[in-house]
Amino acid sequence: MAAAENHLIELLPVKDRRHLLTLCEPVDLTLSEVLCESGKPTRHVYFPISATISLVTPIEGKPVLEVGMVGREGMVGAQLVLGVATTPMHAVVQGSGKVWRVAASPFRQELARSSALRRCLNRYLFVLMSQFGVSAACLRFHLIGPRLARWLLMTQDRAHADSFHVTHEFLAYMLGVRRVGITAAAGTLQRAGLIRYRRGELVVLNRGGLEAAACGCYAADQKSYAELLR
Repeated sequence: MAAAENHLIELLPVKDRRHLLTLCEPVDLTLSEVLCESGKPTRHVYFPISATISLVTPIEGKPVLEVGMVGREGMVGAQLVLGVATTPMHAVVQGSGKVWRVAASPFRQELARSSALRRCLNRYLFVLMSQFGVSAACLRFHLIGPRLARWLLMTQDRAHADSFHVTHEFLAYMLGVRRVGITAAAGTLQRAGLIRYRRGELVVLNRGGLEAAACGCYAADQKSYAELLR
């Protein structure tokens, strides 16, 4: 792990990158691990390397809904950039793997020290805001099938693999729909030859076809990130 393997860290000038990495510790995250909870103090920030993390929000005791997804392109704990110590939503490990973890206090000190880090993460905050807004509109206006295709593309991007483990129950949980809706939508994608799904193992067979099946929200997310953080 000599290289950062996280895009935000890699974007930093060499000196700032090396200094930040001296504060980091490599940690292995496990599936379904809860990293932080809404309304609680932020103890750590996380820069994923191979892990994927879902940002979810609970509403009055109802099942949670995913509003964002973070892989090696981003970080968890960006509220500290705004000087806010309270965590705004739950962060749950969707795909196990490695992250760089930094305690909140030294991370705040690094933010104060490094103007390059502040500039980079301010741009990432805008990307997150855009993702949250797109997710809200997507939930309201788009059908389950295109939303599922978007979610699978986002997961594939962060898993950096054509196959990953996911259950219908988890998909229903993340997309805020009934399991029967996920079963029908996944079946349509499978019959079209875009995916293969068996016993919790999903394989993307036709990336281009899946992109065509997804709603425009996926392309909007990609455009926002590319314009600000490439």
